[in-house]
Amino acid sequence: MARNTQYVIFTLILLLSLTAVSRAAPAASTTIFLPLIASPPAPIPFGPVHTGEGTYYNATGAGNCSFPASPDNLMVAAMNHSDYDNAALCGAYVQATGPNGAVIVRIVDRCPECAPGDIDFSREAFARIADPVDGRVPISWQLVSYPLPGPIVYHFKDGSNEWWTAVQIRNHSNPIAKLEALDGNGVFQEIPRTTYNYFVAASGLGPGPYTFRATDIFGQTITDSGIPHVENGDVSGSAQFPPPP
Repeated sequence: MARNTQYVIFTLILLLSLTAVSRAAPAASTTIFLPLIASPPAPIPFGPVHTGEGTYYNATGAGNCSFPASPDNLMVAAMNHSDYDNAALCGAYVQATGPNGAVIVRIVDRCPECAPGDIDFSREAFARIADPVDGRVPISWQLVSYPLPGPIVYHFKDGSNEWWTAVQIRNHSNPIAKLEALDGNGVFQEIPRTTYNYFVAASGLGPGPYTFRATDIFGQTITDSGIPHVENGDVSGSAQFPPPP
């Protein structure tokens, strides 16, 4: 009887010890791996810093550059006639700084009455850099290489055809310097640019498809073959211009 009692007591002590150890044991640690989220590329300023005056107007996104209206994005502006330079800055991105801050705008129009260095902003963009009640404020600005999603886009003008071909480049990160088309002899021929931002082959480029070579102001090129003619339509290119070299 005593032996049985001792056995029961020993068993109870053993069970209590195991329970205490189990409760005291630390919980297994868990490591959580979070995905790395890369920051989007930042705009890269380049070229000289210009100074002038900033004003604003009721912009729609359309204008002398012949881009369509962009009611969902009115961070746009009109460039003074001198810096507009025969549409050379159409579609370019500019970082402008005023008394109250900075803003990046896309050039969509020409301001013929503006002095060199001046920019006429959309009302929405002007409000980012100054109080609209001021109307006219001192600014500084610089061109930027602006990272854009997707490739460049070729847009053929309404009325464009094989005998009079007018094409425009849209969605470009850097200002466009020139556009060339491959002729029947395998030689690239530059297409003249108009003040309304179309490259126009007055004698036409034929029925297509075409091989185009677009060059930005840094001399970087994108060559696209098999581009069909789509009157008043868009055709995507194969790539986007990289940042300045």
